[in-house]
Amino acid sequence: MTTERVMSAALHVVDTEGVDALTMRRLGQELDRDPMALYRYAANRAALLDGIAELVMGQLVIATSGADWREPLRRAAHDFRALALAHPNVVPLLATRPLATPLGLRPPGTLRPLEQVLDLLISAGFAPARALHVYRTFFGLLYGHVLNELQEVVVDPEETDALLRLGLHRLPPREFPRLRSVAPDLLAGYDGAVELDQALDLLLTGLHPAPAGGTHPS
Repeated sequence: MTTERVMSAALHVVDTEGVDALTMRRLGQELDRDPMALYRYAANRAALLDGIAELVMGQLVIATSGADWREPLRRAAHDFRALALAHPNVVPLLATRPLATPLGLRPPGTLRPLEQVLDLLISAGFAPARALHVYRTFFGLLYGHVLNELQEVVVDPEETDALLRLGLHRLPPREFPRLRSVAPDLLAGYDGAVELDQALDLLLTGLHPAPAGGTHPS
């Protein structure tokens, strides 16, 4: 038994059953071990959640060099989206877990993307404070995008009517006429990767390095 195996099993439980299903007892069943023995690898449920976040974010590697600093960020955005789609039940955990833990106490694996983005941008000429601002804006965009994309869930794939497929027929027509009217558009031609690229175009084309102590170009 190793910490990596325990965290991988915990991730599997969350992937298949949701975050609320993860308990030491359930994890013990997954690993065929006495739940009390697992406290050697995770002090409590909070440590399990931190471990899951670190395991997933550890798969995101952001290049810290390149001819154009925008390209590593664009690749990282699509890699992050792929991770989110592979582990949709973990996304809310990634978005909210840091709020419960001071920066310096977070698992190192969850901080590496921050370190890598700072390294990339500062090496490209961004002042440190501006690089930090770009990091926050960049990941704010990513979390917002994947949370929106994951909401586009088809309730009944066997239905041909858009309202029924999305479950929007349950909404009162008088209260949600506009939302019901765009149901076909929610399904027709939606491409999360394309929409992410469009959002990245808006963000990245407006960013430019500024020297330390200098002014930011408009």
